[in-house]
Amino acid sequence: MAATARVLNLELQPIAVRSPQDLDAALTALIRRRSDALIVADDPMLRTHGRAIAELAAKRRLPSAGDREYADNGGLLAYAVNRPEVWRRAAVLVDKIVKGANPANLPFQQADRIDLVINLKTAKTLGLAIPPSLLLRADQVIQ
Repeated sequence: MAATARVLNLELQPIAVRSPQDLDAALTALIRRRSDALIVADDPMLRTHGRAIAELAAKRRLPSAGDREYADNGGLLAYAVNRPEVWRRAAVLVDKIVKGANPANLPFQQADRIDLVINLKTAKTLGLAIPPSLLLRADQVIQ
């Protein structure tokens, strides 16, 4: 992410969140720093509290992105691997291993499907107009 930010001339401002109690202070710090957006890392604790993060971000009028579930929970958008597809592929590999395949002989699997989900309800709350060209590319648009 840091390398891409440099190419795009963007400044990343990492904020550590170690517990749900840190969420409000973290978002307040982003607003104080005049951050333009929030990217929610793929982290189990953050996923568990995705709805609260999305609500806090919207309350502070901060566009936010995360995984598909994050957009479902009120985040502005998701641009992430299709987690169910990743788990299906993993299940196929586990099945082969259970049936005796040597894991070292199995091909490396990499996620090749990235989903774009746009939450128009959140966009409206934030006063953002999503370009039609982006809506056409979306795998799902949440009304």
